[in-house]
Amino acid sequence: MRVVQFNEFGGMGALRLEDAAAPSPGAGEILIRVMAVGLNFFDTLMLRDKYQFSPKLPFSPGGEIAGVIEALGEGVTGLEVGQRVAAFIGGNGCRELVVTDATNAVPIPDGVSDEAAAGIIITHGTALHAFKDRADLKAGESVAVLGAAGGAGVAAVELAKLMGARVIAVASSEEKLAFAKSHGADEGIDYNEADLKQTLKDLTKPNGVDVVYDCVGGDAAEPSLRATAWEGRYLVIGFASGKIPRIPLNLVLLKGCEIVGVFWTSFAAREPDKHRANTAQLFAWVRDGKLKPHIHATFPLEETAKALSLIEDRKVTGKVIVNPQS
Repeated sequence: MRVVQFNEFGGMGALRLEDAAAPSPGAGEILIRVMAVGLNFFDTLMLRDKYQFSPKLPFSPGGEIAGVIEALGEGVTGLEVGQRVAAFIGGNGCRELVVTDATNAVPIPDGVSDEAAAGIIITHGTALHAFKDRADLKAGESVAVLGAAGGAGVAAVELAKLMGARVIAVASSEEKLAFAKSHGADEGIDYNEADLKQTLKDLTKPNGVDVVYDCVGGDAAEPSLRATAWEGRYLVIGFASGKIPRIPLNLVLLKGCEIVGVFWTSFAAREPDKHRANTAQLFAWVRDGKLKPHIHATFPLEETAKALSLIEDRKVTGKVIVNPQS
C-alpha cells in the first residue's frame, strides 16, 4: 500500500511517498480502506518534533480518518465489512489502509460525506467538548473565538452559533472576518487594527465576554482575558501563534473567572464513550443540515506536504483533506 510518512524530524521536506506492507487487523481491531484524512495544525508540529509528545518514527500525518471497513479482527461485533466509519486515530492516517481499535470507529450516517466526517472529528469535536463539557455554554451567552478563520476557529464559530451563543470572531484581516461571519459569527474584530480588550468590552457591555475560545495564544490572550465577564470561562485550546502566554493570576481572582484547559485528545482516550457520543452528535447535525463544515481543499496522497504547507503558512480557511485513493 502507499503511505506518506517521515523517518526524521525535518518539516515538510522530510515527507516521503513510500510503499509499505498492507496491515491485518488483530483481535478487537478493524481494517479501514481510507477515503479521507483530516489534517490539522498539530501535524505540522509533529513534523518538527514540537508537539506535546514525540511520535515513534516512521510516522504519517493525519489523526482523523473516514473510510470503509475492509476486514474485522477476532471478537469484533457491532460493525460490518463494507460499513462506512470514521475514527480518531491520533496519527498515521495518510495511508491507503489503516488498522485501528474497533472502539475508535463511529458509523457515518447516510447524507454525510467522507470528507465532512474526516474533517470534523478533531476540530468540531474539540469545540463541542469545550463548550458542552468544559464551559457549560448556555444559549444567549457571548463567545469570542480567537483565530476564528482557521480550521479550529471556524469550527468553534459554527458550534457556538448552533448552540445559541452570540459569537464574536477575532482574526487578523477583514477577509478572514468576513469568512467567519459567513459561518455564523455575529461580529468581528481585526486584532491588527483594533484594541482587542476595549473592543471586546464595548461589544459585550456591561458584563464582558462570557466565554473565550483561544486556539492561538500569544499576544491576544491577556487582552481577551481582561475582557471576560464575572465568572467567565477562558478556554485554552492551543497555541497556533507559537507563543505560550504568561497570565497574571490576579486577573482570575478579580474576575472570579476560570481558565479551563481543553485537551481533547486526552478526553477522547480517557472518556471514549462520551467522545463517541459527541462525534455521533456532530454527524447527526451534519446529516440534518444544521452543521455544514467548510472544506478548504482536497489533495491526493502524494500532495500531503503541499496540503500541510498551506496550514503551516496560515493560508487555510476551514479544513484540508487528503484522499489516499485518488
